[in-house]
Amino acid sequence: MPKSLAISGKKLIQILGRCGFMVKRSSSSHFLLEHVDGRITTIPLHANRDLPKGTLKAILRDIKITNDQLQKLL
Repeated sequence: MPKSLAISGKKLIQILGRCGFMVKRSSSSHFLLEHVDGRITTIPLHANRDLPKGTLKAILRDIKITNDQLQKLL
């Protein structure tokens, strides 16, 4: 099983932006991203800290990207 990544919300938003996701709206520390094919997720930004493992796993599940695919995008 691949080791989970430690990545900040800000960096994840940049990576997903290169994959075609666009910021639909933001509300203080949470950003809603949407892809043209309809995939949607919310990414929290808290003082540029790394996302918790469970939160990152849920985001990847929402957007249908595996941990390996995310590592390749880095």
